[in-house]
Amino acid sequence: MLSGRLVPGLVPMAGRVCLSRGSAGSGAIGPVEAAIRAKLEQALSPEVLELRNESGGHAVPPGSETHFRVAVVSSRFEGLSPLQRHRLVHAALAEELAGPVHALAIQARTPAQWRENSQLDTSPPCLGGNKKALGTP
Repeated sequence: MLSGRLVPGLVPMAGRVCLSRGSAGSGAIGPVEAAIRAKLEQALSPEVLELRNESGGHAVPPGSETHFRVAVVSSRFEGLSPLQRHRLVHAALAEELAGPVHALAIQARTPAQWRENSQLDTSPPCLGGNKKALGTP
């Protein structure tokens, strides 16, 4: 397990750190989110896995599972370029990316990189669909 500073809200579970933020902020975990978590855990044995359903911030119906952000820390990423790491994540989630998942933001780090910087990225506000700011084309 990683030692040192952890992001508030992340809790150690069986030697790893895991957090899910439920379907669009409801606290419930939907079937797509559950599948993503299970497949990433199986494929990458992550030491840290944070999965956020960001669908609620986009122009989709309530309860949607279309937009996700994932932070994965795995020793499987050692010696791989960022592109190769993303390809591993995409390979694990090929079914979801071909179907219900429209957008997936990925942070893929090695344990050493996580120890140096455990800051999780945030997504910018969505300006698509009916949520465009007034005055924008």
